[in-house]
Amino acid sequence: MTIDDLKKNNLILLECISGSRAYGLETKDSDTDIKGVFYLPKQTFYGFDYIPQISNHSNDIVYYELGRYMELLSLNNPNILELLNTPESSVIYKNPILNDLTSKLILSKLCLNTFGKFALSQIKKAKGLNKKINNPVSKKRKSLLEFCYVNHNKGAIPLITYLNQNNWHQKHCGLLNIDHMKYVYGLYYNDKKEFNGIIKKPNSSNICLSSIPKSEKQHALMFFNKDGYSLYCKRYKEYWQWVEKRNESRYKNTKSHGKNYDTKNMMHTFRLLDMAIEIANENQVNVHRPNREFLLSIKRGEYEYQDLIKLANQKQSEMVAAFASSNIQQKPNIELINNLLVKYRQEIYSNNNS
Repeated sequence: MTIDDLKKNNLILLECISGSRAYGLETKDSDTDIKGVFYLPKQTFYGFDYIPQISNHSNDIVYYELGRYMELLSLNNPNILELLNTPESSVIYKNPILNDLTSKLILSKLCLNTFGKFALSQIKKAKGLNKKINNPVSKKRKSLLEFCYVNHNKGAIPLITYLNQNNWHQKHCGLLNIDHMKYVYGLYYNDKKEFNGIIKKPNSSNICLSSIPKSEKQHALMFFNKDGYSLYCKRYKEYWQWVEKRNESRYKNTKSHGKNYDTKNMMHTFRLLDMAIEIANENQVNVHRPNREFLLSIKRGEYEYQDLIKLANQKQSEMVAAFASSNIQQKPNIELINNLLVKYRQEIYSNNNS
């Protein structure tokens, strides 16, 4: 089933403009995001083909099946609470059947965690970008040999330095386990014998051991920093996966303002924290933001990263205190929400005979 199918068969119950345009935070470059609610025809709903969500390829148009929508509301999911409370100016279509569904039936102290965790995830994303920008990983991958060291003059030197000093090639080296010494090996060299070398290939991820005759001389002890190599491999993979998948326009914007963090993530951190505080104090979800200029100034990179982190921590403390003193219900009334869902389905299916 596709979005076109939903429209062609009149299955949409709610359709709204969402995201920056609903928040009042749109700029000339903003896309138009759409969220909505649909219902499945009776036969599809009762059969094996339940579909909880339908979206386009870029995920900026998303419709939730009625049951999934109600379920997420019962969990106080921020995105779904925003959809329920979309400003009238951003509502494209709303079936009157949903008119008795209000946020006051839904909102609870669960929002402390749902909005709070969502806000913290935005900080984490901003921190992650900050870390990646300030700690780039070279495209040329390091060899395992660069994580090996040899004892030398009461200390240690890199294995590669040691090999160069002796005009040795790693393929003529042999390694032997040293009992009771983890990742420490006896290093042997003989260009006339068939040793296995230290690594078989330039991109090898493990060292090689050799069968060493007792007559061979051990030249040094070699230490393989395996933990360091594993950490490097993880960082390398994560960094270049991020480069491959990153949003180039947002990345270029981040580089252009020179603050080295994702300002859009940080803007949404403050939007979410403010909305959570308002829920605790006012028992309502205010989607359209009154502090547009402040939030957009964050997006433009007008604040230093550490200053925003400090301010976010203060907001988080304010949020926790607001929920502690709030008279909002502890949890949503699941039975009430379930009864509403049953009522909606009964009305829909009786009216449409489908």
